[in-house]
Amino acid sequence: MQAVLKDGTEIGLSEAGWLDNLDEWNEELAAVIAVNEKVELTDEHWDIINEARTFFYDEGKVCDPRKFSKLMKAKYGADRSDSKYIYGLFPYGLIKSANKIAGLPRPKGCS
Repeated sequence: MQAVLKDGTEIGLSEAGWLDNLDEWNEELAAVIAVNEKVELTDEHWDIINEARTFFYDEGKVCDPRKFSKLMKAKYGADRSDSKYIYGLFPYGLIKSANKIAGLPRPKGCS
């Protein structure tokens, strides 16, 4: 287990950097996790993070990449929805990077 400090409080992360307690997530913690993921957050990053979080809390599970691309296309258009675009913002992709920064649980089968 590893941890990050946020406002003097230690927040537990798994060995792979996933948040142990989803209730501890907030935007400031997302920024700390993003640094670990080598991501500098912009408004476009936040659009993906917020869409991923909305899907999770509406559906009770993380969104698979294909379905997520369709959701992004419907809301933001084709130029902001394909995997190339998402990997351009999150070098490790939706599942390994964006969901981690969004404070979502680690999907089964994801290292």
